[in-house]
Amino acid sequence: MPSTPPPPDAAHPLRAGRREWWGLAVLVLPTLLLALDMTVLHLAAPHLAADLKPSGTALLWILDIYGFMIAGFLITMGTLGDRIGRRKLLLYGAFAFGVASVLAAMSTTTAMLIVTRALLGIAGATLMPSTLSLIRNMFHDERERTLAITVWINGFIVGSAIGPLVGGVILEFFAWGTVFLLGVPVMLLLLIAGPLLLPEFRDDAAGPLDLPSALQCIAMILAVIFGIKSLARDGIGLLPVAAVAAGVAIGAVFVRRQRRLEQPMFDLGLFANRGFSVSVMAMLLTILSLSGAWLMVFQYLQGVAGLSPLQAGIVMLPPAIGQVVASLFVPRLAGRMAPSRLVSLGLLLAVPGLGAMMLVGGPASVWLLVGGTLLMGMGVMPMMILGTDLVIGSAPPTKTGAASATSETATELGMALGIAIIGSIGAAIYRSQMQATLPAGLAPDQAAAATDTLGGAMGVAAALVNTDTASALLAAAHAAFSQALHVNAMIGAAILLITALIAARLLPRTLPGGHGPT
Repeated sequence: MPSTPPPPDAAHPLRAGRREWWGLAVLVLPTLLLALDMTVLHLAAPHLAADLKPSGTALLWILDIYGFMIAGFLITMGTLGDRIGRRKLLLYGAFAFGVASVLAAMSTTTAMLIVTRALLGIAGATLMPSTLSLIRNMFHDERERTLAITVWINGFIVGSAIGPLVGGVILEFFAWGTVFLLGVPVMLLLLIAGPLLLPEFRDDAAGPLDLPSALQCIAMILAVIFGIKSLARDGIGLLPVAAVAAGVAIGAVFVRRQRRLEQPMFDLGLFANRGFSVSVMAMLLTILSLSGAWLMVFQYLQGVAGLSPLQAGIVMLPPAIGQVVASLFVPRLAGRMAPSRLVSLGLLLAVPGLGAMMLVGGPASVWLLVGGTLLMGMGVMPMMILGTDLVIGSAPPTKTGAASATSETATELGMALGIAIIGSIGAAIYRSQMQATLPAGLAPDQAAAATDTLGGAMGVAAALVNTDTASALLAAAHAAFSQALHVNAMIGAAILLITALIAARLLPRTLPGGHGPT
């Protein structure tokens, strides 16, 4: 019995049965957990900082190392799953994630928490490409696969939406380490249900994993992501520039090695398929365009509008619900409209959402943010669903692990670039505005802190004895942050317009399998 069944006839694809749909429910669990895990730690950061007392640099590593490891190991884990079996890798990763979650919850030192967070990131990198590539192998019918990907993506949306709510409730009654234990029951359920409901697939013709290629791939992505995030946080410096340069150089060596190997770890021929390459580029640009403004929304709600983390989470539930509802229409619309047209129209719908963010600053700011994020979220759903479908559907069934990992890496890189490029521009706007409107009477260190970040300005204002100066400082900070949000939203809207044009002109008019609009 071969480990990878032969694919069905393209003209008569097999329809999914009850086992496949129950298996999809199992595959959504880790996606929901990963999104939730990324959200709750930021809420727990003040609590763990008070307990472990990490330095400012160490706290940043606690927050960032998880994402670094996921981004760095995605492609390697995706290609490993193609070789040893995607279900096997998923179950190994689930077990490792559960163990690392317990260790993170039990952390008593900063170093221990950083190491366990790194282990969580490596284990998390096994989950995303494994789940997505299994969907490709379980759902052969094009419309069913689009619906399955829609459900899979909704796992991320729901996880991100309930993260602030779940985290807020947990931290209200329990210690900060409890947030890590959320992963344990989910992974136990995956380990029990996975072998019963998920089939195994692997590339029997692939050789063993090429260790030098794997190390080059990990080093390349880690160096680039680290350099970009450091540039966004600290500005231009020798270390981040050297990291990006090193990553690019290692990438050149990696590409040359893959072209020379008879059995490369990563098949660069995937990029020869227009559906694959254009979808990867468009997904990267879409995430890049949103990152600069999207990540300022919660800062605005809490720092300017004065909402608590839990209140901000509740306020942002309608956009999340809107995304879920909009996503459910994508599979139906994809049967009536060419992917290139549906994606471009969706991106054009997201542009007014960013436009709404250019208007915040008055009494209706919260509602503008809610409406803007609602339009943005609904508008990008065709891109994220059909783009993912085009990426994994364009790849041969034996290469879907690598294709899935490429899709996820593109979104990670898009977010990092968005924060670095657009976020840095927004930070420069904030500093410039603050320098021009900073009230008199502040000490040099207070002025520096207030000019650096919105949080710094709020901290300085809270410590001031003179209430008039404090009020003037907060008013200046709120106006400067609003201006920065306006600029970031304007840049994002311009990038989205370009991406919509690329999608309209270059994306395929049919989904993989030759199915077009009816």
